[in-house]
Amino acid sequence: MSDQHSFETLAIHAGQEADPLTGAVVPPIYQVSTYKQDGVGGLRGGYEYSRSANPTRTALEENLAALEGGRRGFAFASGLAAEDTLLRTLLSPGDHVVIPNDAYGGTFRLFAKVVERWGVEWSVANTSDPAAVRAAVRPRTKVIWVETPSNPLLGITDIAAVAEVARSAGARLVVDNTFASPYLQQPLSLGADVVVHSTTKYVGGHSDVVGGALVTADATLAEEIGYHQNAMGAVAGPFDSWLTLRGIKTLAVRMDRHSANAARVAELLTSHPKVTKVYYPGLPEHELHEVAAKQMKDFGGMVSFRVAGGEEAAVEVCNRTRLFTLGESLGGVESLIEHPGRMTHASTAGSALEVPADLVRLSVGIESVDDLLADLTQALG
Repeated sequence: MSDQHSFETLAIHAGQEADPLTGAVVPPIYQVSTYKQDGVGGLRGGYEYSRSANPTRTALEENLAALEGGRRGFAFASGLAAEDTLLRTLLSPGDHVVIPNDAYGGTFRLFAKVVERWGVEWSVANTSDPAAVRAAVRPRTKVIWVETPSNPLLGITDIAAVAEVARSAGARLVVDNTFASPYLQQPLSLGADVVVHSTTKYVGGHSDVVGGALVTADATLAEEIGYHQNAMGAVAGPFDSWLTLRGIKTLAVRMDRHSANAARVAELLTSHPKVTKVYYPGLPEHELHEVAAKQMKDFGGMVSFRVAGGEEAAVEVCNRTRLFTLGESLGGVESLIEHPGRMTHASTAGSALEVPADLVRLSVGIESVDDLLADLTQALG
């Protein structure tokens, strides 16, 4: 399919031509481990073993590449499996990585507890400030890692500016695009080398599948990632790939609703007397609102806020909601609430990435926004 089609069209059709055997308009679930060969080495369509490639996964990978404007996409069993594969593709012992001062707790744990033991060094920088990123670069810096918007403080990084820092340092720029989704932001077009997704979140969108993805426009790097994906084997299974593809079809309309609802929620919270600070890039008072508006189509469905009364008050708000379900993860059609310090970001305690104890994070779903506003109002008291 031509990459000149609109995003909404690509989401439904890219990588998903009608099945040649039956004409099915949805790619079948090829729940198969191995494939008949026409003679030794004679592969039908390039398939020999489903760790190496599977037709359902291929459809998802082609679709993701089209949505991000990349050359190739790669689907994994989880977002962290994607990150681990990428890091082992790009890094060797003795190399250095710049990581953000606000990031998913699992990403921090991967660097601090796993990759570091492999001999890779890392340091923290405020990626919202390109000068701070430049100052953190060392001679052995091979990767600059960015989340934008970041998790959980919704920080914004100017992707194009940091891409220039990476290029001048001879490093790769990796952008975790999970919070924005490909619909709202396309980092490759802004100079990123690789895009990372937890497809569990907005891409899948229905809290029913765990997955991850990498997308790149660099042909050489794509070959290297593909080699490591096969060699390491943490691939997305056929059914998980099929579920993720099903979610992608409605990504555009879901993100429009997530963004609209989140904007209303942020507006309510900014005027509530028991809320001391709201983190949402769509607010004009957000310090990098103009950067977000420049590189994003809209501002997404994630909102974080701090509660007057400290940690216990924040925990109580989480416990009192009725429509916002207390739970980890994000990006599903249903609204979720969590206390990052005790839940998703507990691994950052005592580090430069530790989150405020009075912080609450919302994943604003696509329910009636009036119902969501009423629920938050009663929970805040």
